[in-house]
Amino acid sequence: MSSTSGRGKPLRSSSAIVADRPIGHHDLKVDACLLAETSLPIGEFLLSCPFTVGGHRWRIKIYLNDDNSVAAGYVSLFLHLDENVAKPVTVQTQYSVMVERSALFFVKVTWVMGYPKFAKRETLLNKQQRKGDPFTIRCAIVVRNESRAVEAAEKSSKSDASDSCVPPASDLSAHLGDLLSTGRGADVVFEVGGETFAAHRAVLAARSPVFAAELFSAMREGDTTPAAAAGVVVRVEDMEPRVFQALLRFAYTDSLPLETTAKRNEEGAMCQHLLVAADRYDMERLKLVCEDKLCRHIDVRTAAIILTLAEQHGCSRLKKACLDFVCAPGNLKAVVASDGFEHLSTSCPSITKDLIAMLTS
Repeated sequence: MSSTSGRGKPLRSSSAIVADRPIGHHDLKVDACLLAETSLPIGEFLLSCPFTVGGHRWRIKIYLNDDNSVAAGYVSLFLHLDENVAKPVTVQTQYSVMVERSALFFVKVTWVMGYPKFAKRETLLNKQQRKGDPFTIRCAIVVRNESRAVEAAEKSSKSDASDSCVPPASDLSAHLGDLLSTGRGADVVFEVGGETFAAHRAVLAARSPVFAAELFSAMREGDTTPAAAAGVVVRVEDMEPRVFQALLRFAYTDSLPLETTAKRNEEGAMCQHLLVAADRYDMERLKLVCEDKLCRHIDVRTAAIILTLAEQHGCSRLKKACLDFVCAPGNLKAVVASDGFEHLSTSCPSITKDLIAMLTS
């Protein structure tokens, strides 16, 4: 059956029922030293940074020293849905392991979220080409959404753009992370607290206007080689080596190191230091990431310290979160009695005055 227009021309249309199967993958690089039995407390796990596939936010959860007797001695992997959903999400996962660029093996798991006995720790260590090489876990994901109806366009004789191959997710951060880890082509060295870090001026200059000024301001007119490239070591004062290392990692990969649930206090302290470093090097995205994480670390013990940082470094959202917490019933008196309140009193007297007035009112 067909309908016609006023001029008698047939109107044609068509549709199709298609399966909605978003596909993506995430690469998680893990330092081989974490495979040591004593590297993590038994039963604790690590989480990757969040990533998105199929409109949902995911993380990879990895146990390197599982307390499950069945999985003892094994590395266990699970795909974690990092959000609240109204109904279950079904996925298909495929895990592969690589050392540098050499694939070792892969395990395919159909429509489940994890693999409790993925590989023995000893197996991963024995497969290293060089002792200490990091290994990369690639988790490929297919999300099984409901089928949907779409309009079907007539195919032309020429190649249709919809038939082209869909490119995989960007792996630029993985490549840049490898560049930082290996030090290939590095042209500047930083000395921080007695430790040295090799890096690439162009990458850092692209990520931070402060780095750009520091690393290229020494260039003489007509000279394309800055002093730092000629073997001069750049010394960084008033910063811990681990903080500068995390700053570099973020500059190259746009992500922070693995989070560990066993070390929440350490993560909060690291984010405090990184926020200061991000402000120092004018890395606005890192500053916002740290601000967001610190909003989840506010408690009676840390509220005054974090509030001081928020005031000193212009973090308005973090400051509001601290004040909302402090002003909640029962919190103000405990915060005023905390160790961090004395530092807040010295650094931000106006805020302290307001808080004391609230306490006595």
